[in-house]
Amino acid sequence: MKLLLVIFLVHAIFIPCFSFDVPGKDLPLTLDYYKSTCPTAFDVIKKEMECIVKEDPRNAAIVIRLHFHDCFVQGCDASVLLDETETLQGEKKASPNINSLKGYEIVDRIKNIIESECPGVVSCADFLTISARDATILVGGPYWDVPVGRKDSKTASYELATTNLPTPEEGLVSIISKFYYQGLSVEDMVALVGAHTIGKAQCRNFRSRIYGDFRVTSALNPVSETYLTSLRELCPESSGEGDSNVTAMDNVTPNLFDNSIYHTLLRGEGLLNSDQEIYSSMFGIQTRRIVSKYAEDPVAFFEQFSKSMVKMGNILNSKSLVEGEVRRNCRFVNT
Repeated sequence: MKLLLVIFLVHAIFIPCFSFDVPGKDLPLTLDYYKSTCPTAFDVIKKEMECIVKEDPRNAAIVIRLHFHDCFVQGCDASVLLDETETLQGEKKASPNINSLKGYEIVDRIKNIIESECPGVVSCADFLTISARDATILVGGPYWDVPVGRKDSKTASYELATTNLPTPEEGLVSIISKFYYQGLSVEDMVALVGAHTIGKAQCRNFRSRIYGDFRVTSALNPVSETYLTSLRELCPESSGEGDSNVTAMDNVTPNLFDNSIYHTLLRGEGLLNSDQEIYSSMFGIQTRRIVSKYAEDPVAFFEQFSKSMVKMGNILNSKSLVEGEVRRNCRFVNT
């Protein structure tokens, strides 16, 4: 326990800060977009995120996941936050989201504070992107600059949410193709999977893994067998039993953003099939090498994760940039 505390304190004191050119310099995003209209925006979001993560460290993973699921559908335009209405079918009930996403009340909380500070200025898409960065830092991860200037969409796409987002049971080739479709490389994909070093997964999302090839990938390791037994106690084989039971995706340091998830994959103990695939798949020659690199070199992982988060955050909805808005309530289009 003392050793873990020392590691955490050292990690917390030294937060790696990476600075690099933002891909696509013609993008309409800048670091000082709110300099004159809402100069306190970043500080307000940071302060509130500190409270939110202190209340429950899992909230960091929840916010990062919301950002990821937003950017993979129509770009980073806060479409994932829209509620269903009579005239709009939202994304929240799409299969990759309905049993995966939480934290909408966290968004409401931050938005209310931002609106009281600077009414109608900071978009939901921007503060979700900023919040994901702050969430990462607050659990020990790296810092990166967040370009801002996104607009909130007036539309959502249930169809794209269903097809664009990787699923927990997906194979490596399919996952890579979905990242490529977003303009993200294999290196980006392996780095972004590293966010699973924090957060939890529901039984329904890892049942097929623990009753499938878990023993094969973990090479019948006695320690892994003990871990598998505990997972099966939590998650019965029969569908419908314990579906919503949750466990950490990183069972070593579940509340610390580090490179532990890659060591988990090296041991063949990845909780989600989609995670273990990047190391164990017969098609994973390149991804296996990257996993090994990040397991050995946490600084390399942090640097690439920072770059990849900026790159993902720069996936924009061109229509929203022209026709979008700054929602007063992130759940609904302005009327």
